[in-house]
This record gives sequence, structure tokens and C-alpha cells, in this order.
Amino acid sequence: MGVSAAPPAEPQGLQVRRLACDALQACLTRHLTVEDAVQDVTRPHTLDERDRALISSMLLTLFRHRGEIDAVLGRFLDKPLPRKSGPAREILTLAAAQLLFLEVPPHAAIDLAVRTAKMDHNARHFAGLINAVLRKLAATGPEQLRGLDAVRLNTPDWLWARWARNYGTETARRIATSHASRPGLDLSFRDDPAPWVERLGGVSLPNGQIRLPAGHAPVPELPGFREGAWWIQDAAATLPVHLLGDVRGRRLLDLCAAPGGKAMQLAALGAEVTAVDVSETRVARLSRNLARTGLGAGIRTEDILKSTLSGQWDAVLLDAPCSATGTIRRHPELPWLRQESQIAEMVSLQRSLLQRAADWVRPGGLLVYCSCSLEPEEGEWQARWFLESDPRFAAAPASGDVLPAGSVRPEGWVRTLPCMDYGAASGMDGFFAVALRRMA
Repeated sequence: MGVSAAPPAEPQGLQVRRLACDALQACLTRHLTVEDAVQDVTRPHTLDERDRALISSMLLTLFRHRGEIDAVLGRFLDKPLPRKSGPAREILTLAAAQLLFLEVPPHAAIDLAVRTAKMDHNARHFAGLINAVLRKLAATGPEQLRGLDAVRLNTPDWLWARWARNYGTETARRIATSHASRPGLDLSFRDDPAPWVERLGGVSLPNGQIRLPAGHAPVPELPGFREGAWWIQDAAATLPVHLLGDVRGRRLLDLCAAPGGKAMQLAALGAEVTAVDVSETRVARLSRNLARTGLGAGIRTEDILKSTLSGQWDAVLLDAPCSATGTIRRHPELPWLRQESQIAEMVSLQRSLLQRAADWVRPGGLLVYCSCSLEPEEGEWQARWFLESDPRFAAAPASGDVLPAGSVRPEGWVRTLPCMDYGAASGMDGFFAVALRRMA
């Protein structure tokens, strides 16, 4: 009886490329973020953190440069790939991202792309085309990018039109330019951050955070992570808490709180925090973050609009669900997954949440409304609408050294842009925040 030959070993990196293709399809068809898509497709597989990080890096790079990649590939394709080509387009664009922006050796990028295509019933018919296009692209390389208006190509038309209208063409270009580079990592600290600056190799920010450069080690491997010394929180996302002033010993209600950056920030400052969020998955993440850092907060999982929560708080913080266009530096997939029509849906929800949150503020207390959106409908316009519709409240002008230069507007509220400098660092999320005082 003969011995069956062992199946040939899978080339190194092939599984990662296949899963990256699956994750890209999940983003485009199910509108998942890169983080959620990577978690979803890798969950059944045994992968180490570096492989997951590589998949995320490929997808984030592709979305960050999607307009350029589409323009370059258009030069080699006479017509779009047919609908029955399976994941052929995703395979092609992922390989192009590797060749143009990730410095992957051409033989590896092309071979793995072709192998991935041959493993799919529909895409295998286009393996030859994928091979030919990628070989041409590898032969010319970066020359294909010369002369392209990358900033404009990488920004979908609907977003570009909005930013040009709301901020002017020059600022719109500066915003879009800030999205082209990988951002650093901002860390908030449970205790004094000073001892960690040198240990982590970062720079101090005016708000007491430390920013690490892009290209840092995987987060779980960074000093201080396992002992819960810090948590990740973009610098702009810390500013709404600063609008509350001294919170030590005060009762604070944190609405739409998960994954918990502001709740931990408040708890570290000595506030008595109740954190509320509707998502069980996100609340579980909030609970893990609190446990890791050793910070305490009461947690409720419920829909704010249907909540049975009673009483009034010294201050209420509402970080409202929004289009999240201010976070494109860190989530370059968002412009390609969202539609302009969704903004109006968010505006309606935000108004309902604002009205509900207002009733939980005690007389003399503060309501801070914020959103990580660059769209005025979700920021400035909401503040004006609320002040006109609820005479119990008046704007409490923002001030303080932690606020970026130029971020405080004449009305007293705060508007950050991704292109703003912050101390010795450049860039932060686009954020809107306003403090509203309930009349005593």
C-alpha cells in the first residue's frame, strides 16, 4: 500500500493575503470598519498579533490611497472587471497597495495575488489578467504616481465639496493632506505621565498626554499597557472633559460612553462616573478597559432614549453618534463606506439625545455636547439649534491652555481640525465640543 504524498505547504503569507481580501470585501459589502472586519474574518483562525496588524496595515494603506490606486489601475484596465469576477478587484487593489506604498518585493506581491485569485471559483479566470497588470505596475512603480493630485483623488467628491464649502478650498486641502499620513498614537495616563515620556519614546502634549510616533510596537507590547498605566485616546477626544473644569468629587453622567476613554479620563480626575452605552459589545470593551487601568465607574447598558435612569447630575457629557468624518486620519476607510445622506439621519438622532441628556443636568450644572465630525450640521448647527430650543441653557465659553491655538470660536465653543498643530506635535482628530450651563 503506497503512502500518500503530503499536500504542498502553503506559501508563507498566503493566508494573510487571503484573509486581507476577505476583510476588504467585508468593508465594502457590509460597511464594516477595518478594525471590525479584521476581527470578524480572523476570529476563526489562529493568527498572532503581528499577522493581524499586517492585515490591518494593508487595508488602511489601501483606503488611505484608494483614489491614487484606482487612477493607476485604470491605466492598465480597458474596462472594469465584471461583477462575476469574484474578489478579483480586491486582490488587484491590495497587491497594488503593496507595490506602490508598502514596499513589498514585486515577486512576493504578484505571486501571492495570483495564488489567491486561483483559489476562488470566479477570480481564478482573471488570474492571468491580475498577473499581467501587476507586472506592468511593478515595472514602472512610483512613476505611475507622478503628476497625480493625490490629495484630491483620495477624497471622495461628496466630502471634498462639503469641506470646500464649509472651510474654504485651502483649508479643505490642508484637511485632506493631513489624512495622507499614518497618525501617531496618543496616550492618556492614570497617574503622572512624566516618568513615561522617555520610557515610551514619545513627546508630551499640552493636555498631559504622550504621543508616540507612527510605527510604534504593537500596543499590547508597549511598556505600561499590561499594568494599565494608560489608554489610547486621541488628543482632540480629551478636550470635552477639560470643558467641565474641576470634576473631583462631582457626579458625572457619561453618555454614549464606550469604549470608555472619557469615562477613564473623568475617573482618573476623581469624578464619580456613571457610564451609559447601548452596545453590549462596546460596553464589554469599556469594562475591560476599566479593569485593566484599575479605574472605577458605574456602567449601564441601555438605550438612552428609552432609559429608566432617574435623578440629576452635576454634569452630563454626551459624545454623540455621528458621521465620524473627523477621525479619517485613523480610519481612512470611512469616506468610502459612508454616504452624505447619513448625516441627516445622525442629526435627527443627536437632537433627540441632546433633549434627553438636558433633563439629567441639575440646575447650575453643565452639559457638554461633542462629536468627532467635521460637518457643521453635527456640531455648530446643533449647538445653535439647542440654545434656541431650550431656554434653560446658555453657552459656557471655553478657555484654557490645553485647547489648541485657533480652536476656540467666537461663540465660545471648540472646533479642532485634523491639520491643527498641538504643542510640538502635528495633527489631531476633527472634533466639535460645546459646554452648556443650565440656569440655576
